[in-house]
Amino acid sequence: MKRLLLILFLLCNLNAFAQKTIIYVVEIKEEINAAAAKKLSKGIEDAKKIGADHVILHLKTYGGAVDAADTMRTALLNLSIPTSVFVDNQAISAGALISIACDSIYMRRGGSIGAATVVNQAGEPMPDKYQSFMRAMMRSTAEVNGRDPRIAEAMVDPSVYIPGIIDSSKVLSFTTEEAIKYGYCEGVAESIEEVASTISSGAEYEIKYQRLTLIDRVLLFFLTPFMQGLLLMVIVGGIYFELQSPGIGFPSIAALTAAVLYFSPLYLEGLAENWEIVIFVSGVLLMLAEIFVIPGFGIAGISGIVLMVTGLAFAMIDNNLFYYDGNFNFVVLLKPVSIVLLSAFVSLLSSIFLAGKYLNTKTLPAISLSTVLDVKDGFSSPGKELDYLVGRYALVVTHMRPSGKIDVDGKWFEATMEFGTADKGESVVISRSEGGRLYCEHPAQ
Repeated sequence: MKRLLLILFLLCNLNAFAQKTIIYVVEIKEEINAAAAKKLSKGIEDAKKIGADHVILHLKTYGGAVDAADTMRTALLNLSIPTSVFVDNQAISAGALISIACDSIYMRRGGSIGAATVVNQAGEPMPDKYQSFMRAMMRSTAEVNGRDPRIAEAMVDPSVYIPGIIDSSKVLSFTTEEAIKYGYCEGVAESIEEVASTISSGAEYEIKYQRLTLIDRVLLFFLTPFMQGLLLMVIVGGIYFELQSPGIGFPSIAALTAAVLYFSPLYLEGLAENWEIVIFVSGVLLMLAEIFVIPGFGIAGISGIVLMVTGLAFAMIDNNLFYYDGNFNFVVLLKPVSIVLLSAFVSLLSSIFLAGKYLNTKTLPAISLSTVLDVKDGFSSPGKELDYLVGRYALVVTHMRPSGKIDVDGKWFEATMEFGTADKGESVVISRSEGGRLYCEHPAQ
């Protein structure tokens, strides 16, 4: 009798021994960029650590960077834990790609999904070679999760014709009801709780939301396109001001600080690699060498600019995305290079304006050298003591490109060529004396 009562007691309280379904929620309600990709990556890691049974992506976005979307798509497809996405009104462009990478899709009434054409900064469609990459990703992602690949392709390409669904003149987007009808949505939901209740099939569940640490928030903040663009402007502007007024100090400190803040989050999050930082530093050194060691503007200067832009742009990109289906993919370079070039252009124009307006005034006394070397204190400046050499012939004793040393009657003087260069052993004419320095030119033939 006691044994029978024990069995009845255990059966009645079986639910007490049943383990709750752990549902982990990651919220992405922003532009799809490197910060969003890293946020999802951290969420997936946390979900694995706590042994979550299901991951829900709470998504609301109008799209963003293709490379970041591909990173998120790949992470979702490779995740062994079942995934669902709750489309909170909009999953447009890159958001559509991320959504169909999930095992199931739930949408709020009045929501929409689709319109995944690759566009430039002005919102204009990019050439077909860029669209083909997106078409392939959408098609293959749909196939993995058992959805119609032609519909996914029609979300990118307006020329795709599907009878009864889309004509050949516009890119496909679905409303919630249309998405359900054509297999791109499992059901309607108005909240995360409704999605969780559906996927748990009536069993008890516990929802755990992603919690980012302060350090995570700071790192993700510096990964946003706005902050990356701002730091790029400070880097370029600082270098420009330092070159205009060598020795000021503050511009170089600002540029160095901005470079550290730019590369550090990218490096810590696994985007920037050592070689990208090295080529950026090499580019800066080549620029400095072109200005201070090899006056003029030639191979070193051009190479320096190319290396700087390359280092800054490649640091934003997950290098694993360069190849898709065995082919090198240029699409992922589009946005980073655009950000770098646009930021550099705006910074250069702003720097030129500010330099002309403030650099030679007393507006910035705190960052400029204000010491006056007065004659009464024993200081003197070069006067006209070298004027007597004007018109004399001199022998070049070191290569002048354009500056070097010349010999006049056994005495060596610092001199600069007015035009071009002069090699050691050549004869030059001293054309003028200014500020204690001699200027030379080749003798008339």
